[in-house]
Parts: sequence; C-alpha cells; structure tokens
Amino acid sequence: MTATLTEPGTSPVLDLPLALGTELDRYEFTPSELVVAEAPRRATIGAVVPAYNEGTTIKAVLKGLLRQTRLPDVIHVVVNNTTDKTFRKASRLAGEHTVVRRGREQTTRVYVHDMGQVPDKKVGALNYGYRLVRGADYLLGVDGDTVLAKTALEQLEAEMEADPRIGGISAIYTVDTTPRGPFARFLLTGQRAQFAAFTMQNLLRGRNMAVLGGQASLFRMSALEDVMLAHHQRAPWVSDSEVEDSLLSLQIKSLGYSTKISATARAVVGGMTTLRALDGQQVKWNYGAIDLMWPGQRGDTRGQPFHPNLRLRWTENIGMVVNAATRLLFGLLLAGALSIGAFEFSPVWLVPPVVAVALNVRIALTMRDRTWRDVLFAATLVPAELYMWIRIGHFVRAWSKFLSRSRTDNWAAQAKAERGAGWAYLTPLVVAAVALAGVVWAWTLLPTAAQSAALAVGWPVLGVITVLQTVVMVRRLLRRHHGLRA
Repeated sequence: MTATLTEPGTSPVLDLPLALGTELDRYEFTPSELVVAEAPRRATIGAVVPAYNEGTTIKAVLKGLLRQTRLPDVIHVVVNNTTDKTFRKASRLAGEHTVVRRGREQTTRVYVHDMGQVPDKKVGALNYGYRLVRGADYLLGVDGDTVLAKTALEQLEAEMEADPRIGGISAIYTVDTTPRGPFARFLLTGQRAQFAAFTMQNLLRGRNMAVLGGQASLFRMSALEDVMLAHHQRAPWVSDSEVEDSLLSLQIKSLGYSTKISATARAVVGGMTTLRALDGQQVKWNYGAIDLMWPGQRGDTRGQPFHPNLRLRWTENIGMVVNAATRLLFGLLLAGALSIGAFEFSPVWLVPPVVAVALNVRIALTMRDRTWRDVLFAATLVPAELYMWIRIGHFVRAWSKFLSRSRTDNWAAQAKAERGAGWAYLTPLVVAAVALAGVVWAWTLLPTAAQSAALAVGWPVLGVITVLQTVVMVRRLLRRHHGLRA
C-alpha cells in the first residue's frame, strides 16, 4: 500500500510506502496540503416542559431555562388539561431570545402549545413534545414546577457527551421550601430528607440512577428511538404505567445504555404542602413501582423482577416493611407489658434510635443547600419519626390498592388531591385505629399466662429484627461518601 504526495496542479512526484514506523514528519508539506480539522459539531438540545396547572411556577421555570449558561436550542411548553392561567403566563415569554454568555452569542426560541384535554395527561404532553424536537441530539424534560440551576444544562450535556454509553442523566433534585406555614414546612423538610437519602443512595451506587425523574432529565434521542423500536412503541413514554419515567428508565437500561444521576447538575422542584397532595403523589409513585416490580404484571417486565433498575425498588419496599413491623411490634409489646406490669426498661433499646438520629443527621449534612430546619428535623427524632409514619401510610395504601386489584386512575386521584378534594389520605389512620381497637379488645380476653407467653416470644423476635436493622444502619452510617453532595 502506498501514499502519493502531490503538489497542487502537478502530477504525482513521490510514491511513499506506508509501513509501521515510517517517519512522515521528515517530508515537507505546503500549507495547501495539510488537512485542517473541522470545528467540533455542537449538539442540539430540545427542551420539553409538560405543564398542568402550573400558573404559579411556569414563569420561574422558563426564566430558569433562559438563564442557562448553555441555552437549549428550542423550548416547547406543552400545556395540558389545565384550568388555570398557565398558557397565558407562559406565552409572555414566547418568541426568540438571544443572549451572550461567556462571550458567545446563543439563541433559543420558546413555543407554547395548549393541547386542551388530553386523555394521556403528562404522557401525552411528553410524547407531543418529543415529536416537536425529533431530530435533535438530546431531549431535555423539565417539569412545570422545576427550576434548573444556571449551569445545570451545560453540566448535563458535558456528562452525556463524555460517555456515549449514557442513555439518560438526571439532575440532583432538592425540594423548594418557599411556601410558608409550619405544617407545610414540616412536610417539605420531610420530602427534602427523603430526596437527599434517595440521591445519596444512587450517587454511592456509581451514580447509577434507577429512575430518570421527569423533573429534570436529559435523554439521548437515539436511546429513545431504540426503546421505541425494541418495544414496538409509537412514542418513548407509554400511558399504561403509573410511573412513566421509571418504565422508560428500565427500558433504556435493558437496551444496554446506562442511566445516571449527575454529579454536579442541580434543580429545585416543587414539593407537596398538604397531606392530601403528598398522599396522592406518593401512593401513585409506590403503586406504579409495585406494578413494575411484580412478576408478570406487565408484558415488558415479565420474568425480570430483579432487573438492575428494580432491585433498589425491592430493597426500598423490604425496608419499609421492616420499619413498619419494628415500630408496630414495639408499640404493641410495650403496651402489653405495661398492662400487666411486666415492663422492665433496658438502655439497650435506646441504641437503635440513637443510630437512626446519627444517620439522619449525616444525610442532612450531605445536602448542599441544607438549612437549619433540615438539621433540626434529623437531630430531634420526633419530626423524622412522624414523617416515617406518614410514609408507612402511603406504602400500606399503595400495596392495599395493588393487592385488591383496584384499578383506579392514580393520576386523576393525585390531581384531585392537589386541588384539596378527597379523603382517601385518612384511610390508613382509620384502619389503624380500628385495628388497634381490635388488638386491645383481643388482648383483654387473653388470660395472664397467655399474655406473658406472647410477650416472652414477641420481645426476642423484635430484638433479633432490631439488631439486624441497626447493623444495616451502622453500615450506612460508616460508609464513606467520597465528598459527594445530595
């Protein structure tokens, strides 16, 4: 094999063998003969913002996108099923926007679409937005109540560009605490702690993210197209799942892509400020996760209940079972022992709550934007314990609906709860009160010997479970965080 060097306008003047070790740099080349590398192509990003009754937040979301150090190439706000002024407020920012960031001029255009009443709700809005940005390299999905930090998109893109194996990457979320009122602040602080624990867990798993949350995630368009092809879908998101983001993440992972959480990009999301709204959101999330986890529930998850993206779900659910069981058993055994004067205090039982407080405080201290409320919430035990009981209620409600094969529209239920309607969130409290009354009545019917025998069995069982649970907490407490921040 030979290479021919020529001068412009002349015939070949030299045949040069190409062999291993040939020293081409000893030959002189004229500038016209040099190959000039082209400037690297800049990727294109289309942002899709599904918006349902986001009149109070949509302007802040769009301003957050327009403040980015790396602007999206286009922004599509897709208003759906809305009864407030979301469309009107978003339209005020519609049109072309040109900015100069770091000495470079960037231009984007904001489009606002009102789909009216859409049966598929958010899924329908996302898929409509996907069709609008098809042809871009990346799709940025942002919820209508999520504000990105000004460098978030630049950081997400850099991580995606650095590794072609990444099919999607999520920002680190923290919950906005702007709303006032003591109970609303309590719920928001609890959600911040919940998000921080979940985030740290994923960061320590090699930044592998089981769920590319819809709040703020960047998707590789080729990965979305591969999902559609592999699963015979017309669009990336499907409406027959309560957790469309979890299902899409699972599908992307199944095709060999990785799903990651960013090490640096951040976003502030809207939280739930009432028990009704929080219950609607959490029950929908838990029910959808169970639907994905349970073998054979869906045609595309049958036979893979231990898929990498579902193992963490199983771990979370097992953890909730243990948390509920230890608390209920301790309360019942304590009440039973006191009722017959058989309780003897042992300081050993103080070890688990002390370890739990230490673990909660450590998680709170990993939060980059922590406040004194976050630390106080973790350090005083009572608020965190109360919030855990609220989560246990959501967990029990979701499993009860699933096991009873209740096919309610959980999207509609969440929307109804956010409007302040419905009383389903009180169901766990009513059921717990009735069950407790039944247990007390049954306990009073037992002879003293039977009561003592029950306590003699119950305390050791609780002790074994508590020891194992404490060992797990200590392991998490001592695990190095390597400077990562939730």
